[in-house]
Amino acid sequence: MKSTIVIACMLLAFATPAFSADKPLTEDTGRQILKELREIRQVLEKQQRPSPPQQPAAPAKPEIVTLKDGGPHVLGRSDAPLTLIEYTDYQCPYCKRFYESTFADLKKNYFDTGKVKFISRNLPLAFHPHAQKAAQAALCAGEQGKYWEMRDALFRNQNKLDVEAVIGYANGLSLKADAFKGCLDSGKFAKEIGDEAAYAGTLGITGTPTFVLGTAKGDAIVGRKIVGAQPYAAFEMQINELLKDAAKQ
Repeated sequence: MKSTIVIACMLLAFATPAFSADKPLTEDTGRQILKELREIRQVLEKQQRPSPPQQPAAPAKPEIVTLKDGGPHVLGRSDAPLTLIEYTDYQCPYCKRFYESTFADLKKNYFDTGKVKFISRNLPLAFHPHAQKAAQAALCAGEQGKYWEMRDALFRNQNKLDVEAVIGYANGLSLKADAFKGCLDSGKFAKEIGDEAAYAGTLGITGTPTFVLGTAKGDAIVGRKIVGAQPYAAFEMQINELLKDAAKQ
């Protein structure tokens, strides 16, 4: 209260004219002073009045999308109750973050246990000059049964994705060099990758990594869109929630 009076007096000193012995206080001036004091008090009370508690914002509802099921390279059981579809770019640092911090735990706890089927799809972004060729390299390695091994090599060596380096990774995986290089040089999978990226665009998926977690409905997956390199706990929470829902059906 004392601080309020002090502030009011300071404000009043600036708001009213100075008085002296030869300028006695008139009735009009007195009324003006009282009026200004009341206004100052109203301002101070308004500033000191506690704000009403803010209601917590309702959690945003997850965006639901429907997309085609399946893919040439899948981890987990085909009849798993849930499916997690990934759209990735081998040159994207956030995709690498997901690979390094989250993927292994998801594989161990959900893909390998038959609870979730994992499908990896390509979405090379135009401003990543090596991403398209790296995606082709993974699919070319897949022809020789080493898709996931090449995927690992590409993410582990993300700072070196030129063609010469990629051929070196293929040699390290004991792939048939001529067949792999021929596949890469021919651009055999370029159209497939382009079509995959275009399809992602129709779903509003334009950045990487983006995921869809959901359940099979015929030949489609209906699920929640998950954007970004979310931590393991975020995936775990949503997977467990959907597994409970699936168990009730």
